[in-house]
Amino acid sequence: MTNDAAGPAPQAASAMTLENYTFPAHRLLRRQTDPERTPLVLVACGSFSPITYLHLRMFEMANDYARINTQYEVVGGYLSPVSDAYKKAGLAEVRMCELAAEETSSWLMVDPWEALQPDYMPTAKVLDHFEYEINQAGNGVLAADGETRRPVKIMLLAGADLIGTMSTPGVWAEKDLDHILGNYGAMIVERDGTDMDEALANLKQWEDNIHVIAQMIQNNVSSTKIRLFLRRDMSVQYLIPASVIQYIDQNRLYTDDGEGKSKEKDKQRATN
Repeated sequence: MTNDAAGPAPQAASAMTLENYTFPAHRLLRRQTDPERTPLVLVACGSFSPITYLHLRMFEMANDYARINTQYEVVGGYLSPVSDAYKKAGLAEVRMCELAAEETSSWLMVDPWEALQPDYMPTAKVLDHFEYEINQAGNGVLAADGETRRPVKIMLLAGADLIGTMSTPGVWAEKDLDHILGNYGAMIVERDGTDMDEALANLKQWEDNIHVIAQMIQNNVSSTKIRLFLRRDMSVQYLIPASVIQYIDQNRLYTDDGEGKSKEKDKQRATN
């Protein structure tokens, strides 16, 4: 991707409120480089508590996959932290994502809109939010000719554990699955422990909109493991960005057992 982004950086995502919220588009490409490709924005939703290098690596893998295996041109990537109804960490996840994006990437952005909501937001509604902000309010992006504007394809980026829950009857509402996978589509990064063939067999009606990305180098780092290491006072250097480690230390995060709450947040996210 180039650095032909949309403009100066807005206010920090972690400083926004519902009252002063503005959609972050400072790293969204203003203009396509390839006239033969469809512009694509990748959106990853989750707790990111804390964000890890695997979360960040997923975007780079998806960008490579899109460039090599599809007719999409990635023009932006967004981290969308889940709303924290428990008000325990507040916007901590937003700030950690922000620090990680600033430290490691030239094209990733953090959208705090979902995290600012008073209740959990279904993934379908979150993707609708990006569709509105980028294609309706923002009128898409300029085509490579610099004159015409083109709508941007919005696509969910997730790990294989998410597609596993999507394929399990009763976990996701059928209308939400059809909305997410039918209207938007998904790029799914393989992970150990998920039978992708079985999961995809139960989602066959949307198979043309599901892109499976193989992990060439296995990485099983997870936020759950990071929290466990931190509670045991073990080093997490090289597992998460240095700026995120510093933020966790300064704010004394993950000093107690929050596993039950984190799992409940993920469960509510799928069923709401």
